[in-house]
Amino acid sequence: MFMQLDRNIKIRILTTFLTRCVEAMILPFMAIYFTQRLGAAMAGLLLLINLLVQITASLYGGYMADRYGRKKVMAYAQIIRFISVLVMTLANSPFLDSTWLTFSMMLLISLCNGMFNPAAEAMLIDVSTKENRAFIYSINFWAINLSISIGAPIGGFLFATHRTELFMIMGLASLATLMLTLFLIRETHFPDAESRLQYSGNGPIRNMVLNYKLVAQDKLFIIYSVSGMLIRSLEIHLYNYISVRLQKEFEPQQLPMLDNFTFELTGIRLVSLLQVENTLIIVCLAIWAASFIRRFRPARIMYIGVILYTLGFTIVGFSNSVWLLIVSMLGATVGELMFTPIRQAYLAGIVKDHARSSYLAVNGLLGQFAGVFGAIGISLGAVLHSSYMALIIFVMGMTGLLLTHYVFQRLAPGTTRPQGSAPTAAKV
Repeated sequence: MFMQLDRNIKIRILTTFLTRCVEAMILPFMAIYFTQRLGAAMAGLLLLINLLVQITASLYGGYMADRYGRKKVMAYAQIIRFISVLVMTLANSPFLDSTWLTFSMMLLISLCNGMFNPAAEAMLIDVSTKENRAFIYSINFWAINLSISIGAPIGGFLFATHRTELFMIMGLASLATLMLTLFLIRETHFPDAESRLQYSGNGPIRNMVLNYKLVAQDKLFIIYSVSGMLIRSLEIHLYNYISVRLQKEFEPQQLPMLDNFTFELTGIRLVSLLQVENTLIIVCLAIWAASFIRRFRPARIMYIGVILYTLGFTIVGFSNSVWLLIVSMLGATVGELMFTPIRQAYLAGIVKDHARSSYLAVNGLLGQFAGVFGAIGISLGAVLHSSYMALIIFVMGMTGLLLTHYVFQRLAPGTTRPQGSAPTAAKV
């Protein structure tokens, strides 16, 4: 079935794999880099600025992709990104060692990623159908996790000693992605002249504000995006509150290995084990899951998946039993495999055709707020017992499920289009 997909989809999955793989080698370790060079306080501030730049660029990129076309925005973003990676490589070479130049180029890369992603995601919807979207998102989900499982260990081993070489690899991947975008990807969105000139006298900033005002008035879309934010925030707790809890509460255990060798399992190592389990299950089962879930009603599969996902992370939120944690993560990961592609496919049907990139930019913005819940979880975990934190995790997941059900109940029968819930959007 993969070979029958539109060429743009196959190229997009390939470029996603390349980009995520090399970014996994570098970006997760930039916090350590800036902390060592500038101190923890400054590093935190710089990473926050970097996040805000990407969010702002995402909103602007979504608007521009709807107004002028997907490929044009993607191409310009990739060109600037490639140049930024080259300069970043130079800033970490034997000829130059500049922390601030590195940060400046990292900002540009985040800006380009923000511009690129809404256009690329909207392009996937442009060339897909309701029947094959769940399969496409399953393949894309698998490719992302496979790329991270390859890139992250390589970066962990080489970032401290071979940073320049990793930046060179990132440059080659950026060049390959740029060439594929320029010469093989075809344009899929052709806004007419009327839509481009409708607000020509208002100025670009006012045009963008008007555009996103209309998106924000789409009640079902906003509720659906908020439900996704709540559901996705559960996994963020694994990297924040749950990591801190296991480090503090889990009693180290000596596990017997071969030849009388023992391995000490600490809380931090247990968190890493759970993360590896999650990634390996997705890499091994995502393709099979894509074929399996097609046999059943999508909404029912998604409900079951979210329930498994929520229960799994709820147990991980309070248990200190190794085997119960491993089994719970298995359940949570299976649930993730079930609901993720279906949820994305439904989102593709909910967004309005003329403003797909803008809708996806807003959805991505709300998704960023899942990280806020992760940060709050650390603070709450310092004063609340783990059982109460587990209850909070459960309530968040179930609230996300109920909001999703609310949206499904108001979709037009047999379609994924809202009926009478959103205002008629003007083209901008």
